[in-house]
Amino acid sequence: MAEAKWYVVHTYSGYENKVKANIDKAIENRHLEDEILEVRVPMQDVVEMKNGVAKQVSKKMFPGYVLLHMIMNDDTWYVVRNTRGVTGFVGPGSKPVPLTEEEMRPLGVGGETVNIDFAEGDTVSVIAGAWKDTVGVVQTLNMNKQSLTIMVELFGRETPVELGFSEVRKM
Repeated sequence: MAEAKWYVVHTYSGYENKVKANIDKAIENRHLEDEILEVRVPMQDVVEMKNGVAKQVSKKMFPGYVLLHMIMNDDTWYVVRNTRGVTGFVGPGSKPVPLTEEEMRPLGVGGETVNIDFAEGDTVSVIAGAWKDTVGVVQTLNMNKQSLTIMVELFGRETPVELGFSEVRKM
């Protein structure tokens, strides 16, 4: 099987989040979870001064572009290329060119791997983020995205929550 690489897709300006949502929906509908691993709109926190008041806001690092971690084949190319709001892949002609690890490192996506000490079925405690101090049971692990899904009780119902490996600790 081919290795997943990062590709850049050009979108209509201001449509980055809509394109991400549309691609995520297409992945789900066509069961391409194993081929299109991640869709990302890189954001950065910046401080803006307005009326003498400093305010921290998130801005898109590359307006008009969306990053895709995917295995390039005819199916994935077709799905992404024909998503509403996508104008094309970045690369010469119609041939998408993958980004190198050196190009991805400044975006917080590198070759580093995280060794984890938990597995499916283990009980973990959330140590960061909105779900801090929540306890849940690991349902799935996604090594490519370095995330896991736990079940938490929300309004009396079991609800799946996806978290990064660094946000949890084994109990």
